[in-house]
Amino acid sequence: MKRHPDHSDKLIALRRIEGQVRGIQKMIEDNKYCVDILTQIDAARGALATVGEKILEKHFRHCVTDALSGKSAKQKEQKTKEVLALIRRTRGA
Repeated sequence: MKRHPDHSDKLIALRRIEGQVRGIQKMIEDNKYCVDILTQIDAARGALATVGEKILEKHFRHCVTDALSGKSAKQKEQKTKEVLALIRRTRGA
C-alpha cells in the first residue's frame, strides 16, 4: 500500500489562516467597518484556496499518477471517478 503524500509543509500557512480568522472574529467583536471585515474574509478565503490548490497539485502528481500508471483497472476507474467528483464539487456543479 502506498503512502499518502506529506502535506505538513502547509501547516505554517494554515496556522496563519487560523490567525486571520481569529482576527476577523475580533473585528466583528469590535464592531469594525463591514468592508474591512469582508476584505479580511476575502484574504483568508484566498489563502485557503492557495493551500487547497497546492494539495490538489500534489494529489495529482502522486496519488492520481500512481493509480493511473498502475495495472489495476479497478483502481484506475476508482481514481477517475474520484477526480471527476472532485472537479464537480470544487466548481460548484
